[in-house]
Amino acid sequence: MRKLTKLFSIISLLISVLFAPLSARASDFKREVIYQIITDRFFDGSTSNNNPAQSAGLYDSTKTNWRLYWGGDLAGIQQKITYLAGMGVTAIWISPPVDNLNTNIPDGNNNPTASYHGYQGRDFKRVEEHFGNSSNSWTDFDNLVTAAHQNGIKVIIDFAPNHSTQDNAGEFGALYDNGTLLGNYTNDTNGYFHHNANISGGGWDDRYQVEYYTLFDLADLNQEHATIDGYLKASAQLFQQHGVDGFRIDAIKHVTWGWEYSFANSIYSYGDSFLFGEWYQGNTSDPLYHDSYKFANKSGISMLDFPLNTAIRSVFGSNANFSTIDSVLTQEASNFTWKEDLVTFIDNHDMARFLSINNNNNRLHEAMAFTLTSRGIPCIYYGTEQYLHNDTSGGTDPYNRPMMPSFDTTTTAYKITNKLSTLRRNNPAIGYGSMTERWINNDVYIYERKFFGNVVLVAINKNETTSYPVSGLNSALPAATYTDQLTGLLGGSSITVTTGSGGNNPVTNFTLPAHTVGVWQFTEGAATPEIGSVGPTVGQPGVRVTIAGRNFGAAAGSVKFGTTSATINSWSATQIVCTTPTVANGNYNVTVTNSASQVSNGIQYTVLTAKLIPVTFTVNNATSTSTGDYIFLTGNTVELGAWATTWDGAVGPMLTPNYPNWFLTASVPAGQTIQFKFIKIAAGGAVTWENGANHTYTVPSSGTGFVNVNWQY
Repeated sequence: MRKLTKLFSIISLLISVLFAPLSARASDFKREVIYQIITDRFFDGSTSNNNPAQSAGLYDSTKTNWRLYWGGDLAGIQQKITYLAGMGVTAIWISPPVDNLNTNIPDGNNNPTASYHGYQGRDFKRVEEHFGNSSNSWTDFDNLVTAAHQNGIKVIIDFAPNHSTQDNAGEFGALYDNGTLLGNYTNDTNGYFHHNANISGGGWDDRYQVEYYTLFDLADLNQEHATIDGYLKASAQLFQQHGVDGFRIDAIKHVTWGWEYSFANSIYSYGDSFLFGEWYQGNTSDPLYHDSYKFANKSGISMLDFPLNTAIRSVFGSNANFSTIDSVLTQEASNFTWKEDLVTFIDNHDMARFLSINNNNNRLHEAMAFTLTSRGIPCIYYGTEQYLHNDTSGGTDPYNRPMMPSFDTTTTAYKITNKLSTLRRNNPAIGYGSMTERWINNDVYIYERKFFGNVVLVAINKNETTSYPVSGLNSALPAATYTDQLTGLLGGSSITVTTGSGGNNPVTNFTLPAHTVGVWQFTEGAATPEIGSVGPTVGQPGVRVTIAGRNFGAAAGSVKFGTTSATINSWSATQIVCTTPTVANGNYNVTVTNSASQVSNGIQYTVLTAKLIPVTFTVNNATSTSTGDYIFLTGNTVELGAWATTWDGAVGPMLTPNYPNWFLTASVPAGQTIQFKFIKIAAGGAVTWENGANHTYTVPSSGTGFVNVNWQY
């Protein structure tokens, strides 16, 4: 009897663990508020690491040399975790924490400089001594992650797989593997680096130069080399082992695009994570804009939303019309499959702070309110809540990276973040919902976020002196009177909604005062299951997937990929973790059925054939192409486009630095024998197939691969 009782206890424990409610997993970042920290400029938590022996002389206690270390460290961030949690921050993005360049590289005026920002990594498997300790151990990093998680804050690290250190000075690109030298740029007998000139002039719009040329003299890593491929993936996995929840990938535009698919897949195959990257582009007219959204839609890596950032700075900073923002949102909504995963921001470490372009706190507050309530995942640059800026030389790098001046919890900006972060967590319309313009003129923007019956209505008047009467406004808010969720912090007041039809309920006419933001919300009650997020969006059988939303119920139901049921790993009313089932590769509609047999809406998920291996495909002598014509790769698996013949469906466009030979790296399923062909897509869209039988290739089970064939005439 005792054995039977013990057995029942074990079974009960397993059931309680399996179906226990979860904290939000990293795969769903849509309801988070990210706070970007330049580690060296945030808070000095330990003076013992300010001038470590192995990189002595790179610290400036006077904080007058803007290109030296000033003392901020991981311990300092840890000591300010409660400040961040109180502001409503739910994720921190920190500078690259890897061991960085140890030497001084004088600038043009012979002033010493250091890699205080973290973007000259020398050893991706050790922690920078200025941020941690002189032994480059993980102690301070682990302590920070633990403290962050205890306060409900996720940790994102900045990861720079494009390059090591400067190739013409200092350590000459030297790359170490946990203390062991792999090689350097000047004596690169193993081919670990690309040896090309700096990108310049029109090269910034050239796909080959963007991916394979050098970025500002930084030794460009050759990810197609099996050693570098394995090193970078193992380094990322090491950070996963130390508890990171996400990666902001530096310069994804400049890393081999096809390789990055396999990099993301490696991370997702190992564990729960969220990935987004930096693909700089000024607007949706950028020559590589189409490439950017194709990449985001297929790679599993989201992006920083630079086109929207440009519009935000133009509207709130330079007083452009609100139609500028609305048009970008409309354009991106038609291009990005996972637009809610785009990371939105007002400013960052590579551009002048907002207050340097317009020193107006009203406008900053309005821009913050917009970013915190509009489509996408908001990211706040450290010190914004303290109105931090230094306008020297226009406030650009490095003057956009001052030391954090104070940690005042009473500023209006701090309170705005707290209130709207709380709303983001409580109303799924902000994280998961649609975004619709409801009323607009040059100075006023009223938009609505809606996720099934959950609604948030936001009104912004950016004019400094003029109030606007608002009439003819409709909303999906049910008939009632609604109080401002900012409690009048930015001048908002209550509104009244009356009964209409078709989700267009009239809002009683009201006046929106100058420099005012009002936010009103409604959260629905009981309803059928509603899926708002799936993450990752792509993975092979066996990869765990997080499905988030509402009304899944406390008791477990089922999840189906098409018609195939998935194994459930955990279940709560708002979040399910399941395992990608063994099904044929392709795109699937994923649904949830709760214990009451109610079926949710569907959400797209791509099932890969197997884990991804980067393979470089070269086709020789593919001629008869004119300006605007490109060669693409297509084949018999979803990774190769499933024989697609469109720009977005096929793999490419391929690169041709040595015309008429074309190449590109694509990530294809490990251990599989694939069939493929090359096609020409002309500028007008016409498709020409190469002749002959399908090419075949057996993909390696690990490492990297290479294919070299001739175009079949």
